[in-house]
Amino acid sequence: MPIIESSYKPLFWAKSGFVSTVFSGLARKVKGVHQTRERIALPDTDFLDLDWSYTEKESNKVIILLHGLEGHAQRPYLTGAAKLFNQNGIDACAVNFRGCSGEPNLLYRSYHSGATEDLEAVINHIISTGKYDEIYIKGISLGANMALKYIGEEREVPKQIKAVIAVSSPCDLKGSCDELLSLKNRAYAIRFLDHLKQKLKPKLEQFPNKISIDDYKSIKTLIDFDHVYTSKAHGYKDAYDYYEKASSLQFLPNIKVPSLLINALNDSFLSSGCFPVKEAKANPNLYLEMPKYGGHVGFIQKGEFYYNEKKALEFVNSI
Repeated sequence: MPIIESSYKPLFWAKSGFVSTVFSGLARKVKGVHQTRERIALPDTDFLDLDWSYTEKESNKVIILLHGLEGHAQRPYLTGAAKLFNQNGIDACAVNFRGCSGEPNLLYRSYHSGATEDLEAVINHIISTGKYDEIYIKGISLGANMALKYIGEEREVPKQIKAVIAVSSPCDLKGSCDELLSLKNRAYAIRFLDHLKQKLKPKLEQFPNKISIDDYKSIKTLIDFDHVYTSKAHGYKDAYDYYEKASSLQFLPNIKVPSLLINALNDSFLSSGCFPVKEAKANPNLYLEMPKYGGHVGFIQKGEFYYNEKKALEFVNSI
């Protein structure tokens, strides 16, 4: 599919990738989204909390919203999308990944970029209600990689899945990790690592046979975290094995569901491998938009809703 020419024009003060990323993450507020929580049991005895918001009239359409690293279902980049889709006749199911809903999950494992089994559990649950004929998926950052991997893996994607939108997706996890560990992103990396280690700390007492205090103290960087915890807790040999197998890049040629990937060229979290031009040109189901501006999960626009949210709705309506 030809590369989409982006129509995104940022406000003059939002051209900086840094400003766009920080403002969207820390300053944006979305009001008027009323969410109802549902807890579902997972096949491995753990749980997921889903935060639903609904249209005024009963709908047979729903969008599943997936957050990024150390996010949750109340982050503005999810509630903004939920509100826009609700206003346009589509219910929204915002997923809190394991341990991200304000309550620790039950198992040693948690969530990661390639945990498509959890997305599959959410989809199966929604289908089992019999309410929805059309299901869309919108993933942000880590959630974007997960969404793309899900529809590109060797599985029969349910016929109810009509479209996927991936925003700021680290399609190449190793490349993205290298970017996060670079000097320009040091402040972000420190913030992410602090949150991840705080969440991991209680597991030292819960699962002393799986991780020791020495293991915990050895974690100095994000890649250390993935070596010590992410990889071992989720069945990978090490961080590099995790990055290789969980990256969605390798699955893009197999995508058969209309999918839109929006990655900004000034996103400092993304490496060159996160801009899959060759894959998009070869797959008629993969639409790639690479705005010059937008930062990481930025895409600020004047008004209540941001560019990527409006573009997601436009894409869904075009299918």
